[in-house]
Amino acid sequence: MRKKILFTGMMLAAWWLNIGFAAAQTRSYDGKLTINPVRLEQNGDFLYIDIDFVLTDVKVKSANGVDLIPQLIVPSQTKNLPKVSIKGREEYLAYERTLSLMTKKEEAAYEKPYAVVKDYKRKSDVIEYRYALPYEAWMADARLDVQRDECGCGETALMDVEQVVDRVTVEKPLEPYTVTPYLAYVQPEAEEVKRREIQAECFLDFVVNRVDIRPDYMNNPRELGKIRAMIDDLKNDPSIRVNRLDIIGYASPEGTLEQNKRLSEGRAMALRDYLASHYDFPRNQYHIVFGGENWDGLVKALDTVYVDYKDEILDIIENIPIVKGREGKLMRLHGGAPYRYMLKEIFPSLRVAICKVEYDIKNFDVEEAKEMIKRRPQNLSLNEMFAVANTYPKGSQQFVDVFETAARIFPEDEVANLNAAVAALLQNNIVAAERYLTRIKPTKYPAEYNNATGMLALLKGEYAKAEKYLQLAAQAGLKEAQQNMEELTKKTNNDNEIKAKNK
Repeated sequence: MRKKILFTGMMLAAWWLNIGFAAAQTRSYDGKLTINPVRLEQNGDFLYIDIDFVLTDVKVKSANGVDLIPQLIVPSQTKNLPKVSIKGREEYLAYERTLSLMTKKEEAAYEKPYAVVKDYKRKSDVIEYRYALPYEAWMADARLDVQRDECGCGETALMDVEQVVDRVTVEKPLEPYTVTPYLAYVQPEAEEVKRREIQAECFLDFVVNRVDIRPDYMNNPRELGKIRAMIDDLKNDPSIRVNRLDIIGYASPEGTLEQNKRLSEGRAMALRDYLASHYDFPRNQYHIVFGGENWDGLVKALDTVYVDYKDEILDIIENIPIVKGREGKLMRLHGGAPYRYMLKEIFPSLRVAICKVEYDIKNFDVEEAKEMIKRRPQNLSLNEMFAVANTYPKGSQQFVDVFETAARIFPEDEVANLNAAVAALLQNNIVAAERYLTRIKPTKYPAEYNNATGMLALLKGEYAKAEKYLQLAAQAGLKEAQQNMEELTKKTNNDNEIKAKNK
């Protein structure tokens, strides 16, 4: 009995194999049906699937049909898309009867095909499949296959290719355009002779009506130390040659101008004699200068303290000339109380002596300058610093540091500040660039200034201002400005695209 069952099972298996073989040999259509993938792409909120089904000499048998079913497939999920159904004559008529007999409920639940084609028997044709569905995150890794169902029973097979498209093309997000600045540096003029000056001021204490310096008297040790430290620093530098020392004496406003001049010059000569006793400079390098009554110093001092009737005091200083009785007017103001306060608290600080030293510095080659900028950058000219900067990669931190040093050593120089601003822009340091540019009143290099100002405005998003300054620079023939105009166009177009997309 057991053997009989086994035999029967073998017979059934053979029968099913024969049926399967016969089905494989029998198609529901004649001719060739192939697919041509056109598009599998995410764009915005939708996934677009475009396929061309190419039919060559296809003739569907009257009682048969073939369904072409596109599928989105990932390892854990398969999504069937609306099918294309090609039907023979009888099959198509049966399909129409089924539709006509559907209730509204059945019709609502019916999964409608993408297209139903009747009795296909043209020599060749193309069915264009164009479908879109809401994009979901899992679709990013999906592939596209097409299954073929010829019996309408759910038994499907892949089309002639294993997969139509192996991955969805995911739309790249529209990124903000990053501007590439094109910047023009200015090479400073070389200095044939590097002549510099430095000064220190001291507030020396003198015995009343005396003009001789007592080094240990009151604050004199500290004040004299400031001047000696300055001079020692210069003398210890072998690259420096001192040419001249000016001793400038200022007097406080009280007393007669003649008396103040005598006291001021006497005290300046005392300072000269003190320095001559400590240094070996030739006597003819010292020059005595009377700076006059120190009214400017008084105005500055008044800005730092609280004084009754300050506005009236400043009004007298500004509008009453010395020869018209300025001091007498102050002495009589409000019974002399403000004047007595200034005489005691402010006037002593106006009796200042300034030692100004003029000196020359030797010129350095680029290797010497690279060492000098680390130790005494003030000994370099702008041209020497420019040469040092260009030994480093443009835009590197060392490159930028040199230009920042130049602007620190030469804070009033147009070229130093312009180049420092350009270097800052190269690093997208908007704050530093703006700080340097506000120091400049462009005279020699307006094109380079306008280019830098336009680029600063562009990086800040001030496009109208950027266009104004870049056009000025471009009209002057600066090629970098023309390149920046192109960057401005790219940036504005990109901004407009992003705005349009986000609407």
